[in-house]
Amino acid sequence: MPVIAFQGRPGAYSDLACRATRPGWETLPCRSFAETIEAVRDGLADEALLPCENSLAGRVAEIHALLPEAGLKIVGEHFQRVEHCLLGVKGARIEDVKRVHTHPVAMAQVRGLLETYDLEPVTEFDTAGAAELVAGWGRKEDAAVASSLAGELNGLEILRRNVEDAAHNTTRFYRVAPPEAVVEPETGHLMMTTLIVHVRHVPGALCDVLTCFARYGVNMTRIESYMLGGSFEASRFLMDIEGALNDQRVQDALLALAEVSQGYHVLGTYPRSSFRNDM
Repeated sequence: MPVIAFQGRPGAYSDLACRATRPGWETLPCRSFAETIEAVRDGLADEALLPCENSLAGRVAEIHALLPEAGLKIVGEHFQRVEHCLLGVKGARIEDVKRVHTHPVAMAQVRGLLETYDLEPVTEFDTAGAAELVAGWGRKEDAAVASSLAGELNGLEILRRNVEDAAHNTTRFYRVAPPEAVVEPETGHLMMTTLIVHVRHVPGALCDVLTCFARYGVNMTRIESYMLGGSFEASRFLMDIEGALNDQRVQDALLALAEVSQGYHVLGTYPRSSFRNDM
Protein backbone atom coordinates (compact mmCIF):
# COMPACT_ATOMS: atom_id res chain seq x y z
CA MET A 1 0.00 0.00 0.00
CA PRO A 2 1.39 3.47 -0.88
CA VAL A 3 2.33 5.70 2.08
CA ILE A 4 1.98 9.47 2.51
CA ALA A 5 3.76 11.18 5.41
CA PHE A 6 2.69 14.21 7.44
CA GLN A 7 3.81 16.14 10.52
CA GLY A 8 1.71 15.60 13.61
CA ARG A 9 -0.17 12.99 15.57
CA PRO A 10 -2.81 10.64 14.08
CA GLY A 11 -5.96 12.69 13.57
CA ALA A 12 -4.15 15.96 12.93
CA TYR A 13 -5.54 18.21 10.21
CA SER A 14 -2.59 17.17 8.05
CA ASP A 15 -3.65 13.54 8.54
CA LEU A 16 -7.16 14.49 7.46
CA ALA A 17 -5.75 16.28 4.41
CA CYS A 18 -3.64 13.22 3.51
CA ARG A 19 -6.72 11.01 3.54
CA ALA A 20 -8.59 13.52 1.37
CA THR A 21 -5.87 13.91 -1.26
CA ARG A 22 -4.70 10.28 -1.26
CA PRO A 23 -7.71 8.11 -0.29
CA GLY A 24 -6.76 4.51 0.40
CA TRP A 25 -3.12 5.34 1.17
CA GLU A 26 -1.54 4.64 4.54
CA THR A 27 -0.73 7.81 6.47
CA LEU A 28 2.57 8.09 8.33
CA PRO A 29 2.73 10.53 11.30
CA CYS A 30 6.09 12.24 11.85
CA ARG A 31 7.40 14.34 14.73
CA SER A 32 8.65 17.27 12.65
CA PHE A 33 8.58 18.69 9.14
CA ALA A 34 12.23 17.69 8.70
CA GLU A 35 11.38 14.10 9.68
CA THR A 36 8.45 14.16 7.24
CA ILE A 37 10.78 15.12 4.40
CA GLU A 38 13.32 12.49 5.49
CA ALA A 39 10.61 9.80 5.39
CA VAL A 40 10.26 10.38 1.64
CA ARG A 41 13.99 10.65 1.00
CA ASP A 42 14.62 7.42 2.95
CA GLY A 43 11.88 5.52 1.13
CA LEU A 44 9.61 5.14 4.16
CA ALA A 45 6.91 7.11 2.36
CA ASP A 46 6.05 7.61 -1.31
CA GLU A 47 4.94 11.21 -0.80
CA ALA A 48 4.53 13.81 1.92
CA LEU A 49 1.99 16.56 2.52
CA LEU A 50 3.47 19.82 3.80
CA PRO A 51 1.40 22.86 4.85
CA CYS A 52 2.71 25.98 3.16
CA GLU A 53 0.19 28.68 4.05
CA ASN A 54 -3.01 29.31 5.99
CA SER A 55 -5.69 31.86 5.16
CA LEU A 56 -5.57 33.23 8.74
CA ALA A 57 -2.05 32.52 10.03
CA GLY A 58 -0.13 33.19 6.79
CA ARG A 59 2.86 31.24 5.54
CA VAL A 60 4.40 28.27 7.37
CA ALA A 61 7.91 29.64 7.81
CA GLU A 62 9.61 26.31 8.54
CA ILE A 63 8.40 24.80 5.26
CA HIS A 64 9.77 27.80 3.39
CA ALA A 65 13.15 27.20 5.00
CA LEU A 66 13.22 23.43 4.41
CA LEU A 67 11.63 22.93 1.00
CA PRO A 68 14.24 24.58 -1.27
CA GLU A 69 16.96 22.27 0.11
CA ALA A 70 14.79 19.18 0.57
CA GLY A 71 15.71 17.50 -2.70
CA LEU A 72 12.05 16.73 -3.39
CA LYS A 73 9.67 18.18 -5.94
CA ILE A 74 6.12 19.48 -5.65
CA VAL A 75 3.70 17.18 -7.48
CA GLY A 76 0.38 18.58 -6.28
CA GLU A 77 -1.45 21.06 -4.07
CA HIS A 78 -4.37 20.55 -1.70
CA PHE A 79 -6.60 22.99 0.15
CA GLN A 80 -8.05 21.73 3.44
CA ARG A 81 -10.82 23.57 5.26
CA VAL A 82 -10.03 23.70 9.00
CA GLU A 83 -13.21 22.72 10.82
CA HIS A 84 -12.63 22.69 14.56
CA CYS A 85 -14.74 20.39 16.74
CA LEU A 86 -15.18 20.53 20.51
CA LEU A 87 -14.45 16.97 21.63
CA GLY A 88 -15.36 15.45 25.01
CA VAL A 89 -15.39 12.05 26.64
CA LYS A 90 -18.40 9.82 26.20
CA GLY A 91 -21.39 11.02 28.19
CA ALA A 92 -20.09 14.57 28.55
CA ARG A 93 -22.22 17.59 27.70
CA ILE A 94 -20.95 20.99 26.74
CA GLU A 95 -22.22 22.29 30.10
CA ASP A 96 -19.81 19.91 31.87
CA VAL A 97 -16.71 21.33 30.22
CA LYS A 98 -14.50 23.70 32.21
CA ARG A 99 -11.19 23.50 30.36
CA VAL A 100 -10.38 23.41 26.64
CA HIS A 101 -7.10 21.93 25.41
CA THR A 102 -5.63 22.58 21.96
CA HIS A 103 -2.70 24.05 19.99
CA PRO A 104 -2.11 27.81 20.56
CA VAL A 105 -3.00 28.69 16.95
CA ALA A 106 -6.27 26.76 17.17
CA MET A 107 -6.99 28.35 20.56
CA ALA A 108 -6.76 31.79 18.98
CA GLN A 109 -9.35 30.70 16.42
CA VAL A 110 -12.04 29.70 18.96
CA ARG A 111 -12.27 32.83 21.11
CA GLY A 112 -16.03 32.96 20.65
CA LEU A 113 -16.43 29.45 22.09
CA LEU A 114 -14.26 30.29 25.11
CA GLU A 115 -16.20 33.48 25.86
CA THR A 116 -19.66 32.00 25.32
CA TYR A 117 -19.12 29.12 27.75
CA ASP A 118 -16.54 30.81 30.02
CA LEU A 119 -13.97 28.07 29.39
CA GLU A 120 -10.39 28.01 30.61
CA PRO A 121 -7.92 27.74 27.69
CA VAL A 122 -5.04 25.28 28.15
CA THR A 123 -2.52 25.16 25.31
CA GLU A 124 -1.00 21.84 24.20
CA PHE A 125 1.62 20.81 21.63
CA ASP A 126 -0.92 20.08 18.88
CA THR A 127 -4.62 19.56 18.26
CA ALA A 128 -4.57 15.79 17.84
CA GLY A 129 -2.28 15.44 20.85
CA ALA A 130 -4.80 17.41 22.90
CA ALA A 131 -7.49 14.91 21.89
CA GLU A 132 -5.24 12.04 23.01
CA LEU A 133 -4.73 13.71 26.40
CA VAL A 134 -8.44 14.32 26.96
CA ALA A 135 -9.23 10.71 26.05
CA GLY A 136 -6.56 9.48 28.46
CA TRP A 137 -7.80 11.59 31.37
CA GLY A 138 -11.44 10.56 30.89
CA ARG A 139 -12.75 13.66 32.68
CA LYS A 140 -15.95 15.41 31.60
CA GLU A 141 -14.48 18.75 32.68
CA ASP A 142 -11.77 18.59 30.01
CA ALA A 143 -12.39 18.87 26.27
CA ALA A 144 -10.22 19.27 23.19
CA VAL A 145 -10.53 21.37 20.06
CA ALA A 146 -9.38 19.24 17.14
CA SER A 147 -10.61 17.58 13.95
CA SER A 148 -13.50 15.14 13.78
CA LEU A 149 -10.93 12.52 12.75
CA ALA A 150 -9.00 13.07 16.01
CA GLY A 151 -12.24 12.52 17.89
CA GLU A 152 -12.99 9.33 15.98
CA LEU A 153 -9.49 7.89 16.47
CA ASN A 154 -9.51 8.65 20.21
CA GLY A 155 -13.08 7.58 21.02
CA LEU A 156 -14.29 11.08 21.85
CA GLU A 157 -17.71 12.56 21.18
CA ILE A 158 -18.29 15.72 19.18
CA LEU A 159 -19.97 18.17 21.57
CA ARG A 160 -20.13 20.91 18.95
CA ARG A 161 -18.98 21.20 15.34
CA ASN A 162 -17.45 24.19 13.56
CA VAL A 163 -16.48 26.11 16.68
CA GLU A 164 -13.94 28.21 14.71
CA ASP A 165 -14.57 31.94 14.62
CA ALA A 166 -13.81 32.28 10.87
CA ALA A 167 -15.58 30.08 8.34
CA HIS A 168 -12.89 30.69 5.71
CA ASN A 169 -10.04 29.11 7.72
CA THR A 170 -8.22 27.04 5.09
CA THR A 171 -4.72 25.54 4.87
CA ARG A 172 -2.91 25.02 1.59
CA PHE A 173 -0.56 22.05 1.30
CA TYR A 174 2.21 21.11 -1.12
CA ARG A 175 2.27 17.40 -2.00
CA VAL A 176 5.91 16.44 -2.51
CA ALA A 177 7.62 13.34 -3.92
CA PRO A 178 11.10 12.17 -5.00
CA PRO A 179 12.63 14.01 -7.99
CA GLU A 180 11.98 11.08 -10.34
CA ALA A 181 8.22 11.11 -9.70
CA VAL A 182 6.14 11.64 -12.86
CA VAL A 183 3.44 14.32 -12.75
CA GLU A 184 0.56 13.63 -15.12
CA PRO A 185 -1.73 16.51 -16.14
CA GLU A 186 -5.29 16.05 -14.90
CA THR A 187 -8.23 16.48 -17.27
CA GLY A 188 -9.85 19.86 -16.79
CA HIS A 189 -7.07 21.16 -14.54
CA LEU A 190 -4.63 23.88 -15.46
CA MET A 191 -1.03 23.57 -14.28
CA MET A 192 0.91 25.51 -11.65
CA THR A 193 4.67 25.97 -11.27
CA THR A 194 6.51 26.91 -8.08
CA LEU A 195 10.02 28.32 -8.26
CA ILE A 196 12.66 30.13 -6.22
CA VAL A 197 14.16 33.21 -7.88
CA HIS A 198 17.44 34.82 -6.81
CA VAL A 199 17.31 38.55 -7.49
CA ARG A 200 20.23 40.91 -8.02
CA HIS A 201 21.18 43.52 -5.41
CA VAL A 202 20.45 46.51 -7.64
CA PRO A 203 17.62 49.08 -7.72
CA GLY A 204 14.55 47.76 -9.52
CA ALA A 205 15.73 44.12 -9.44
CA LEU A 206 12.38 42.73 -8.30
CA CYS A 207 10.53 44.95 -10.79
CA ASP A 208 12.66 43.47 -13.57
CA VAL A 209 11.76 39.95 -12.44
CA LEU A 210 8.02 40.66 -12.28
CA THR A 211 8.12 42.31 -15.70
CA CYS A 212 9.32 39.03 -17.24
CA PHE A 213 6.07 37.33 -16.27
CA ALA A 214 3.83 40.29 -17.11
CA ARG A 215 5.42 40.67 -20.56
CA TYR A 216 4.42 37.15 -21.58
CA GLY A 217 1.04 37.04 -19.82
CA VAL A 218 2.01 34.61 -17.07
CA ASN A 219 -0.19 35.07 -14.01
CA MET A 220 1.51 35.01 -10.62
CA THR A 221 -0.66 33.82 -7.72
CA ARG A 222 1.87 34.10 -4.89
CA ILE A 223 5.21 35.71 -4.05
CA GLU A 224 7.07 35.43 -0.74
CA SER A 225 10.48 36.83 0.20
CA TYR A 226 13.32 34.98 1.94
CA MET A 227 16.01 36.41 4.16
CA LEU A 228 19.35 34.63 3.73
CA GLY A 229 22.45 34.30 5.87
CA GLY A 230 21.17 36.49 8.70
CA SER A 231 20.81 39.45 6.34
CA PHE A 232 17.81 41.76 6.34
CA GLU A 233 18.04 42.11 2.56
CA ALA A 234 15.66 39.84 0.66
CA SER A 235 17.62 38.22 -2.15
CA ARG A 236 15.34 35.39 -3.18
CA PHE A 237 11.63 34.96 -3.64
CA LEU A 238 9.28 31.97 -3.83
CA MET A 239 6.72 32.33 -6.60
CA ASP A 240 3.68 30.37 -7.73
CA ILE A 241 2.75 30.96 -11.37
CA GLU A 242 0.03 29.57 -13.59
CA GLY A 243 1.29 27.33 -16.38
CA ALA A 244 3.60 24.38 -17.02
CA LEU A 245 7.25 24.41 -18.04
CA ASN A 246 6.34 23.24 -21.55
CA ASP A 247 3.99 26.19 -22.08
CA GLN A 248 5.55 28.60 -24.60
CA ARG A 249 4.64 31.69 -22.59
CA VAL A 250 6.24 30.21 -19.44
CA GLN A 251 9.35 29.24 -21.40
CA ASP A 252 9.64 32.76 -22.80
CA ALA A 253 9.19 34.27 -19.33
CA LEU A 254 11.87 32.01 -17.83
CA LEU A 255 14.32 32.83 -20.63
CA ALA A 256 13.84 36.51 -19.88
CA LEU A 257 14.09 35.80 -16.15
CA ALA A 258 17.50 34.17 -16.60
CA GLU A 259 18.81 37.42 -18.08
CA VAL A 260 17.67 39.75 -15.27
CA SER A 261 18.15 37.54 -12.19
CA GLN A 262 20.96 35.61 -10.52
CA GLY A 263 19.14 32.40 -11.39
CA TYR A 264 16.08 30.38 -10.47
CA HIS A 265 15.22 26.88 -9.25
CA VAL A 266 11.94 25.15 -10.14
CA LEU A 267 10.45 23.27 -7.17
CA GLY A 268 7.72 21.61 -9.20
CA THR A 269 4.99 21.76 -11.84
CA TYR A 270 1.66 20.25 -10.85
CA PRO A 271 -2.11 20.34 -11.51
CA ARG A 272 -3.92 23.41 -10.23
CA SER A 273 -6.41 22.53 -7.48
CA SER A 274 -10.09 22.90 -8.39
CA PHE A 275 -10.51 24.66 -5.02
CA ARG A 276 -9.10 27.76 -6.71
CA ASN A 277 -12.18 27.97 -8.91
CA ASP A 278 -14.26 29.03 -5.90
CA MET A 279 -11.71 31.46 -4.41
